[in-house]
Amino acid sequence: MTRARSALVSVSDTPWYHVVSRCVRRAFLCGTDRYSGQSYEHRRGWIVERVKQLAGVFAIDVAAYAVMSNHYHLVVRIDAERAAGWSDDEVLRRWAHLFDGPPAVQRLLAGKGEELDAATLEAIGRWAETYRARLVDLSWFMRVLNESIARQANAEDEVTGRFWEGRFKSQALLDEQAVLTAMAYVDLNPIRAQMAETPERSDYTSVAERIAELSADSASAESAPQPPERPACSSSTPTNVTPILPLATESRLASLPRQPLMPFDATARLRAAIPFAFDDYLELVETTGRCIRQDKRGAMAEHTPRLLERLGIEPERFIDCATQLMKQFGSAVGAPAHLTERCAARQLKYLRGVRAAKAAFERKAA
Repeated sequence: MTRARSALVSVSDTPWYHVVSRCVRRAFLCGTDRYSGQSYEHRRGWIVERVKQLAGVFAIDVAAYAVMSNHYHLVVRIDAERAAGWSDDEVLRRWAHLFDGPPAVQRLLAGKGEELDAATLEAIGRWAETYRARLVDLSWFMRVLNESIARQANAEDEVTGRFWEGRFKSQALLDEQAVLTAMAYVDLNPIRAQMAETPERSDYTSVAERIAELSADSASAESAPQPPERPACSSSTPTNVTPILPLATESRLASLPRQPLMPFDATARLRAAIPFAFDDYLELVETTGRCIRQDKRGAMAEHTPRLLERLGIEPERFIDCATQLMKQFGSAVGAPAHLTERCAARQLKYLRGVRAAKAAFERKAA
């Protein structure tokens, strides 16, 4: 039975989520249509660009992504604490990147706040709190992302109608084991689908992007300029452009700066970071990638990757999770104890994935 999104996504339970959105119809709307031979590969780049642009507006960081032929995966972290620290003006300016908002808000952002009376300013304050909540709402993030891509694709095809399925799928990642498993599952999707042989050749994945950046840094003596951490939301940012549709025009969205992927930090010094060392994660992805290839032996190497040792994950069961996460788990992924806690909190009798969690995340003593 379909459950309300509020019952599936709750920052009080966990800020980490794995989300999947799929195209309608059994067609290759984002890749190459095997029947007509027409290529839609460029649309995969649209999705990567828009994800990073929206991550710079919302308080939502992207840890991993993979854009496949007719669907895409994201692993994200919702940062409610960061959004809570934004001023009302900051919230209004961020929201104005996406939507115009009421005329009173437009006048305030245009520097005409002195023309507004006290009641209007009070109403603007209430709107700011509404927008603040939306900027940490995964459903709003996915709505803007999917709507903007659908508009571009439909305009290119000169058609109207749905481009994406009505609802995106989401899985709450309740602990470090779940975050690691979901990220590996996402980054290894092209290898599992036999679209690539190695992580660095997996086009439109976060692991390939990270490896490319690492290689570029190693090959160049000069560091490449880094994208800004957040888009500039100063008063110089244009906010008075009238969109044709409720969502901002494509040219306005395309002007947003790109937010870099979440950093790795095994030291826990950074508040908003992936809690592993990138070298350890890359070792795990490469090892698992070799295991799931058709022409390779489907077992973990004799040397167990350090991350699996540290998190107490069974190597062979991790391979299963890294290839069948959506099948083995339902709306949440995590250790058995954390799944049990979620069941109790949600007053559920059963949560799919407990058996898989016991096999993968409860390592037996030797």
